[in-house]
Amino acid sequence: MTLYTYLSILTAFLVSYLIRVLPLTLIRKPIKNRFIKSFLYYVPYITLSVMTFPAIVEATESPIAGIIALVTGIILSYIGLGLFPVACACCAVVFIAEFFL
Repeated sequence: MTLYTYLSILTAFLVSYLIRVLPLTLIRKPIKNRFIKSFLYYVPYITLSVMTFPAIVEATESPIAGIIALVTGIILSYIGLGLFPVACACCAVVFIAEFFL
């Protein structure tokens, strides 16, 4: 292994470690600011959305089929269906939509 590989691994380790340790060491009191609390509450959802939504559109042969499945999933979730039925319906929608697009 080269020096570059070791430096890359060390940098990745340090960045990952600091992200987890700094909040524990710097913030000792409970957070009272409503804006910061709501920001920290929604960060995991935003991160998941940013990673998932582009993959939904780009994973299909036609981006239009992915968009149709995304809209279908949003509607079915809003109605109150669970994860498994929504996922099955979205897969079926993509399967059917790619025949016609």
